[in-house]
Amino acid sequence: QVQLVESGGGLVQPGESLRLSCAASGFTFSFSSYVMRWYRQAPGKERELVAAITSGGSMTNYADSVKGRFTISRDNAKKTVYLQMDSLKPEDTAVYYCYANFVNVYWGQGTQVTVSS
Repeated sequence: QVQLVESGGGLVQPGESLRLSCAASGFTFSFSSYVMRWYRQAPGKERELVAAITSGGSMTNYADSVKGRFTISRDNAKKTVYLQMDSLKPEDTAVYYCYANFVNVYWGQGTQVTVSS
């Protein structure tokens, strides 16, 4: 049974940082084969792509709204992908979802990030 389990969300003040983790298990293929992404969905808005990383970790891309503030990375040995979020803003408030794609697509259950003073 494939599982993507996100953790690390919480309530922070503007300008602070959080690090999200997504631990994968149960994949049929090696974790290193999967393209991994982070999406987010704010209340009343559509789910949007935040960051992506290739299977080997050599290439990344980001939404314009988070460039320079967020960093996606992965540890294939630990089957985990991370999202380091710095200089957080209230508009970053959302549920953040982990996504994996190789042959099939898998989603995590999401973790809430709230940025508020």
